[in-house]
Amino acid sequence: MPLSGIFSYAPIDRVVYGMPFAEAARIEAERLAASRVFVLASGTLARETNRMAELEAVLGGRYAGLYAEFRPHVQRDDVIAATAAARDAKADLILTLGGGTPTDGAKMVALCLANDVTEIDQIDGLRTVSNPDGSKVQPDLKTPLVRCVFIPTTLSGGEFSSGAGSTDPRAKVKQSFRHPLLAPHAVILDPEITLPTPEWLWLSTGIRAVDHAVEDICSIDAQPYVDGTSTHALRLLGRGLPRCKEAGDDLEARLDCQIGAWLSMAGVAAGVSKGASHAIGHMLGGTADVPHGYTSCVMLPNVLRWNREINGDQQALVSEALGRPGEDAADVVAELIAGLGLPGRLRDVGVTKDQFQEIADASMHDRWIPTNPRPIDEPAQVIEILEMAW
Repeated sequence: MPLSGIFSYAPIDRVVYGMPFAEAARIEAERLAASRVFVLASGTLARETNRMAELEAVLGGRYAGLYAEFRPHVQRDDVIAATAAARDAKADLILTLGGGTPTDGAKMVALCLANDVTEIDQIDGLRTVSNPDGSKVQPDLKTPLVRCVFIPTTLSGGEFSSGAGSTDPRAKVKQSFRHPLLAPHAVILDPEITLPTPEWLWLSTGIRAVDHAVEDICSIDAQPYVDGTSTHALRLLGRGLPRCKEAGDDLEARLDCQIGAWLSMAGVAAGVSKGASHAIGHMLGGTADVPHGYTSCVMLPNVLRWNREINGDQQALVSEALGRPGEDAADVVAELIAGLGLPGRLRDVGVTKDQFQEIADASMHDRWIPTNPRPIDEPAQVIEILEMAW
């Protein structure tokens, strides 16, 4: 049968790369005719660098305020506080400066503003519920009118998606929220702004981008366009990350990694399904407080091994893109991770075996478990993968 399918583009106006972040932010604010630009920033960047001063200077009278108090994994009470601050500032554009936390935080703020959320419990009505049988319950959401421009300082790639994650501290579960217009107006990629990012965070979120590309190439519904973007993403990340490890101030290598992270996200817009590395990784963050990038470091090689009997031919494309054709993809990825000095086992990131059942039960409600290439029908199979990663 001839190849057939549908490819969708994310509703992002444009990606600006290689331009100084402050000047690019001014241009985007003017292009969008924004008069009240509210900034969500990494606390470290806001308190310990002059980046916010640069941004305030170029925005001038358009600058409407700052929230820089988000904790990792986007806690619900932080979302409510940031939403209240943006509402009081009469924001008409949200600009982020930082990693995945302010990025997801901004999406949650945009969603809460649109749906008149003022209390923590109201967030329940916004979330997308994924069931173990693969079915999803998507609430009827009002359209976000205040949208975002993202300036990322890590490589996890969430700035290119229309989904967000936020943690309910009562259930200790990171939950999903989606609307097409949570995707930003624009993404600004400036390698110089990433220099203060801690090495472990930069490199580990780079492996998160590798995870996006690998699980897209190995997907049950892979697409030719996404195979192309993911393959080139792996080429850029496979050479760029080791160069960043060798010389942290190599701006060319950093831009290679940023573009690789961008390309690794094409599958998200196209609807290409991910697998268990993403699904379990989501739960490791919300349940065991494992940093976002580290979840991919510890899960991706083991999920590849667990799936190999089903998609070995697709995994061969991963090894080829990473410059080691004919070798086992799990080994190639694991050696890349080890060469960057990143953790490769669950015990290295503080996960204990007595958490396995809770992680496995929660994973069964992630949207990517039903689409793992090798079927996962029960929590015991998730525990089998966790044991491999222990």
